[in-house]
Amino acid sequence: MATIGYFLVTPRMYDFNFKIDVSITITVFTICIPMLIFILLKRFKMIDSIFLKDVSQRKIPLYIYVLILFLIITKVITKSIFAELYDFFLASLISSIICLTLVFFRVKASMHIMGISGLVMFLAILSITYQVNITFALGFLIFMIGLVATSRLFLKAHTFPELIFGFFIGLIPQLLVTYW
Repeated sequence: MATIGYFLVTPRMYDFNFKIDVSITITVFTICIPMLIFILLKRFKMIDSIFLKDVSQRKIPLYIYVLILFLIITKVITKSIFAELYDFFLASLISSIICLTLVFFRVKASMHIMGISGLVMFLAILSITYQVNITFALGFLIFMIGLVATSRLFLKAHTFPELIFGFFIGLIPQLLVTYW
């Protein structure tokens, strides 16, 4: 979503086929590969379910996700061509490392909220940087934060403090990387 949002908001002129190629590559790295890895982890009984209720089961998926994000910022997205998108993935990497660190202290943070709050902050930063009005999209995504948080509470997948942790773990690195 961040990649598509980036290409829609940024005034930089990229070839249409180039945008498609980058979007497909990012989709493979962030959706397809993690789904395949999840299936393998479940098949080899390294995780019980998609909810990962036990904090210790989050270690291997987080290690893999950190590796995937590292590969994206070193091999797929370059700072010279996609400065803001590079910053988004760098901040996502930092957020994931924070989540991984918290796992070692047996603290669980909502990665769903982390992801969507990071996306909202990224798009808000793009909107301000390029002075593009995407208020409707930001309003919709803020509504989605509430919807995701409500669903996580309803499913008893997280407690309220875990949602708050996830929100700030997603939001703050986006701000810090932008001002860095």
